[in-house]
Amino acid sequence: MNPKPTIAISHLGCEKNRVDTEHMLGLLVEAGYGVDADEALADYVIVNTCSFIQAAREESVRTLVELAEADKKIVITGCMAQHFQAQLLEELPEAVALVGTGDYHKIVDVIERVEAGQRVTEVSSESTYIADETVPRYRTTTEGVAYLRVAEGCDYRCAFCIIPHLRGNQRSRSIESIVAEANQLAAEGVKEIILISQITTNYGLDLYGKPKLAELLRALGQVDVPWIRIHYAYPTGLTPAVIEAIRETPNVLPYLDLPLQHSHPEILRAMNRPWQGQVNDWIIEQIKTALPEAVLRTTFIVGFPGETAAQFEHLCEFVQRHQFDHVGVFTFSPEEGTPAYSLPGHLPQEVMEARRDRLMSLQQPISLHRNRQQIGKVINVLIEQENPETGELIGRSDRFSPDVDGLVYVQGSAALGSMALVKITDADPYDLYGQVAIAADLIGWPKMALPAVPAN
Repeated sequence: MNPKPTIAISHLGCEKNRVDTEHMLGLLVEAGYGVDADEALADYVIVNTCSFIQAAREESVRTLVELAEADKKIVITGCMAQHFQAQLLEELPEAVALVGTGDYHKIVDVIERVEAGQRVTEVSSESTYIADETVPRYRTTTEGVAYLRVAEGCDYRCAFCIIPHLRGNQRSRSIESIVAEANQLAAEGVKEIILISQITTNYGLDLYGKPKLAELLRALGQVDVPWIRIHYAYPTGLTPAVIEAIRETPNVLPYLDLPLQHSHPEILRAMNRPWQGQVNDWIIEQIKTALPEAVLRTTFIVGFPGETAAQFEHLCEFVQRHQFDHVGVFTFSPEEGTPAYSLPGHLPQEVMEARRDRLMSLQQPISLHRNRQQIGKVINVLIEQENPETGELIGRSDRFSPDVDGLVYVQGSAALGSMALVKITDADPYDLYGQVAIAADLIGWPKMALPAVPAN
């Protein structure tokens, strides 16, 4: 009997894609397949692709071409498989299978059919699946952090976004299912759980008839994990009940990732987000009043079709006025199949890049000021890496989310995956620097663990 083939997975794209990758790994390991981190040694390479914007597609294509040139048997999964299935099969003869965004749970069957000599296309026309706590999962993040998907898909139709076409309408998991998985992760030693979906503040609308994020947060307050972080909190969903749940649930961090995209009402209307232009300022002031310690991250798109110089100046003034802790800026990417693709008034790439650079330069001193306010304080840091050459530890504070925000560089000793109390001694616009004060396991401690007070 021939041994089962060895499989490697190349993960691209967002954390939603990462969770899909982790479930595929878990299912393959459960079925007895060998999983190898070295693509050169694997019989098959699964490429979990991203198709959100042009740059992401280019990265996915580069990866596929490199593997094809290395004569690897490729299984293409994720958003590009959903988006360009016929084209991929035609242009990449090395692709032995395509698996859509709602079909990743069939990965074992797909590999078995490929092994039997088939070229497999497993792409549902409409994605309806979402994994729950019973589906095997092999985490690829550092040991202290895990993403927990509370819903999949999106009911909004923003003019620039292809995601609803690729991942379907919103489908939420039950509160009980999410809490069960959170307890599993806590039992594995996870210290930080990050809640993700396309619109987390809309969680539960499809399942319960109204959003249930406040109820979910209070239920997760019973889970023995020190940090719970919320990603993709659309402003209109930040109701008084949600803000109150954040304030009153000790392990839910007052960190809000607000994908605002723009400030000018006319641009927001063109983006098919007309509701947002009337509430941006009001919601942000409400958050700052109710959660004065809140950390606010946001993202903006510059160069949306028709964006005038005056509308861009409105955005610059908005950023300076609200003093966000973290800001990401993207140039508009025309995505075929979205309404924005055919809008008039597309801007030259050099204009968009100049606007992006200017907005980021405005944000830099704000971020520096925010970070320098941490100097002299003792804060909790989740230790995630160690530089083998210098022994320097690298981690994150509750102000920093993985991959999108800064890091804390730490001198001293602490175990990987643990929490440490660190005295902050320096800061730049992105990162903090400090020295271990006390190392401790903080499970069950309040979200701030100790007051952020000046150290001696």
